[in-house]
Amino acid sequence: TRRRKNTINTMSLADRNRVVLLEDRVENVSGAEFPLNFGSQDAVFNLEDFENSFDINIVCVTETDIEFDLIGVDASIANALRRILIAEVPTVAIEKVFMVNNTGVVQDEVLAHRLGLIPINADPAKFLWKQPGDIPTDQNTIVLKLDVACEVNRDAAPGETDPKKKYINSAVYSNQIVWDPKGEQERQFADSPIRPIHDDILITKLRPGQVVSCELHCEKGVGKDHAKFSPVATASYRLLPEIQILEDITGDDAELFRSCFPPGVVDIVEENGVRKAKVVNPRKDTVSREVLRHKQFEGKVRLTRVRDHFIFNVESTGIIAPEKLIEQALDVLMEKCAIAKDAMAKITNGDEEK
Repeated sequence: TRRRKNTINTMSLADRNRVVLLEDRVENVSGAEFPLNFGSQDAVFNLEDFENSFDINIVCVTETDIEFDLIGVDASIANALRRILIAEVPTVAIEKVFMVNNTGVVQDEVLAHRLGLIPINADPAKFLWKQPGDIPTDQNTIVLKLDVACEVNRDAAPGETDPKKKYINSAVYSNQIVWDPKGEQERQFADSPIRPIHDDILITKLRPGQVVSCELHCEKGVGKDHAKFSPVATASYRLLPEIQILEDITGDDAELFRSCFPPGVVDIVEENGVRKAKVVNPRKDTVSREVLRHKQFEGKVRLTRVRDHFIFNVESTGIIAPEKLIEQALDVLMEKCAIAKDAMAKITNGDEEK
């Protein structure tokens, strides 16, 4: 313990913020930025220092995906944001399935489960939460219907074997789910009719004489209640890789060095007629540590990860645009902080409610 404490006290400022990757282990994994951990040095949280170091850089945004860098925060904050994205940003999903008729091969409960996981294009901000015991209204419930019957295609060629040509409605897809507006919903959602996000999600398969008929009720919910309410397909982060070249790596060694990393991480440049390896984009590195297997690079390279630089990748299910997802998740996080702040104030003032 004493040796570990001495190591922390003499650790450079840069190393305190780095996770070090060695050939057979990973060092400096736990954060050490807390008061009295560095001897006489003050590590108390300072708002001004935080404001100067904190940053969010948006790297890439598409219709469904966003990649951004969250810089200058502890892993607990980054993980809280990730968990909120998955479990606490509300959406609207199919909650109840009233099965009128189902003569297909997929059982009612399995079919209902498949229907529930279909993302629905409906703005959750325009709906109220439906509490237990509340009756369905146009303010808290969306009604969808699915009525499909399979029959023989009379126009199919003799001897046809493709079910899609031989039968009509041999496969039931999400685009066959129809919105049944109630109350003021038709006027309210005239510019953006409620429907499944994706038209080509396979629900079930039928054969002539088989029918699926059901009414679907959608409600507002969050992912911590059921995964179908989660607005993201994936939400993950990783620490920014850092590759430090301690000594020049030249010639054939430079080519070998480049091959140890994914394409685009290391390039070969020529300086004063000498070809040498240069790190150009470390964020593409998968941190395989392949380079540490080669004896010729011993003492010439150091692999680390920046502890407070998180590379976030978020893929939306399509219900909410990815950039708006981040905004809403941050709103939830700030609301949680406000609740915690109020609770701490009550404890400090001695008027904690029992």
